[in-house]
Amino acid sequence: MTTSLVFDIGLAGLILVIGTWTVFARETIAAIIGFVSYGLPLAIVWIRLSAPDVALTEVAIGSGMTGMLLLGAGARLRTAGIHLTGVSLRGRVMIGVLCAMISFGLALTILFPPEDVRTLAPMVMDNLAQSGIGNPVAGVLFVFRALDTLLEKVVLLLALLGIWSLAPDCAWGGVPGLRIYMAPSSALTFLAQLLPPVGIVIGIYMCWVGANVPGGAFQGGTVLAAMWLLITIAGLRNVPSIDRFRLRFLLVVGPLIFLAIGLAGFVLADAFLAYPSGYAKPLIVAVEVALTLSIAVALGMLGAGPPERGQHS
Repeated sequence: MTTSLVFDIGLAGLILVIGTWTVFARETIAAIIGFVSYGLPLAIVWIRLSAPDVALTEVAIGSGMTGMLLLGAGARLRTAGIHLTGVSLRGRVMIGVLCAMISFGLALTILFPPEDVRTLAPMVMDNLAQSGIGNPVAGVLFVFRALDTLLEKVVLLLALLGIWSLAPDCAWGGVPGLRIYMAPSSALTFLAQLLPPVGIVIGIYMCWVGANVPGGAFQGGTVLAAMWLLITIAGLRNVPSIDRFRLRFLLVVGPLIFLAIGLAGFVLADAFLAYPSGYAKPLIVAVEVALTLSIAVALGMLGAGPPERGQHS
């Protein structure tokens, strides 16, 4: 038995233990911590499967941002005096059985794959050089499935509007009450002063290299959003009111530039979301930079929650 196989078996066992503990956790905060912890070894699994883009997304979105939203939801429930009793033992057993069945089905698919595996990967790689993009994932997202990528960013804005719509009419235009997460402390303040400079550089780097190596707008934007949330949670900066023009401009600038370049494709490349020859890579990089800003602001405001009455920026 090789060292690599031993590591993989241990990693799989760790994931099963954390997942089981999360399902059977009785306290909300314990379940959320288990959920966040579950995403970290799962990202290592994706690395082992040679899918670094998926691993980065799992850490940034699946574990990081989703964990932040769950923490906020749990804090709001405690503030409102609502106590969740949790799922009954029978329900947890049923969940465990269903998860085991899904895992068994996935294992069968991996261990006994069909002989004729149909894939578009060779076609993508054969045509990727024309776009000047070195990262196949970025090529698929911005060249072959650009419409899907554009619509995903629009859906993100719609989700934010849904969060804002939860506020009463008298609070519309107010400031999200982000400070419900935790009380500021010296340790939190120190962390909020130490991490953001490094996180901002990492977020910008992930955006910039996304055209050639794993990374991109979503991963970079998520890191920037996390740094912004950390600063606001620590009380170093206030959350902006949702009626600020600059905030709304940053929310829509990415999708608008993406849409403008897509419409220009009718004139310059004879198709919507098509790029003129020789200009595909600089246009895609410009779209990614704009989308990184919009994604960072949208995710940050999603984490901040709906505006509240009596809040002032």
